[in-house]
Amino acid sequence: MRKTQLLLALIFLLSAYEGFSQKKFPQLSGKTVADENVTIPSDTKGKFTLVGLAYSQKAEDDLNTWFQPVYDRFVADAGAGLFSDFMYDINVYFVPMFTGVKSASAGAAMNKAEKELDPELHPHVLFYKGSLKEYEDSLKLKNKKKPYVFVLDKNGRIVYETSGPCTSSKLQEIENIVSAD
Repeated sequence: MRKTQLLLALIFLLSAYEGFSQKKFPQLSGKTVADENVTIPSDTKGKFTLVGLAYSQKAEDDLNTWFQPVYDRFVADAGAGLFSDFMYDINVYFVPMFTGVKSASAGAAMNKAEKELDPELHPHVLFYKGSLKEYEDSLKLKNKKKPYVFVLDKNGRIVYETSGPCTSSKLQEIENIVSAD
């Protein structure tokens, strides 16, 4: 009887730990530069999703370091050639967050992005306008000078998170996660 109670307690603790270690990403809605409305994670379920968030100019500059490496590694079409079997089935969204008085400048920033960004990136840049508090609290966004990058599993749960500029080791960690599926 004692062993059964201990086993049940252990199972409960492990399931509780897993629930805390893989928290659900909060709903975030916006419009891409390609003029599509997207809500993460509800519109991205069924695929891994990489989400990069920035809510200051400094953070946005560092978030930009992620664009090309992530696009090249996870999104670019390898065609029907030798590497076509190595393609990843992953959603990718880079999200500049316009909050408070900065919300008014989101339209101008989207127009600028449409003109200056490679059109291949347009579907992957999602503009968010609204409150920041929910995301600061639930995602522990503590430093507005850094971008935050999250990988969500197929159910919208966070399986990886990092902050700061892109590095080859961070990309490798993300690749390990999405290729393990």
